[in-house]
Amino acid sequence: MKILNKIAVLSLALVLGLTINAKAQTAPERSGIQLSVGPQANLPLGSFKDAYDWSIGGSVQADFPVLKNDLYVVVNAGYNNFFAKEGAGTGKDLGVIPVSAGLKYYFPSTNLYVQGTAGVGFLTSKDDVAADKSASFTYSPQVGYLLNLGGRNALDIAVKFEGDSKIYDNGKSSNFLGLRVAYNLGL
Repeated sequence: MKILNKIAVLSLALVLGLTINAKAQTAPERSGIQLSVGPQANLPLGSFKDAYDWSIGGSVQADFPVLKNDLYVVVNAGYNNFFAKEGAGTGKDLGVIPVSAGLKYYFPSTNLYVQGTAGVGFLTSKDDVAADKSASFTYSPQVGYLLNLGGRNALDIAVKFEGDSKIYDNGKSSNFLGLRVAYNLGL
């Protein structure tokens, strides 16, 4: 748990440090629809970490402006593979396809944003992990920063928490902390 706390604090410090540096940079042009694609690394939390070490995945996200290019409706879909710990649970990896929608808000005159989404996570390995359910409710608050790459292109760096409802009738929720680094381009 101490390592997880250190990683969370360092990730938050990185995002905040980039925000402080944002005053010297121009904000990316965020007019119109934004599309981002990138990998994500995750660390399971709570009892979920007893069966799984870590996860790697990726996602595609579309952002649709609704208010002055500061508030966006987001739609996100991806894939996460959680690697099973040896000798724990079924010993099989857990595959999840999360599909969600929500809102993203950029703070005025900065590249810093907060985002919240909710949706469903479809299990691709239900039989392998002997899950009782094939889908779970998922929600995810996150904080992120756009690092301007020029014009309408940016690097989207985000730290997120994701909570998933139970996949076992007598089980607990599957929560994790994630780091997403994506290429963001304006359409």
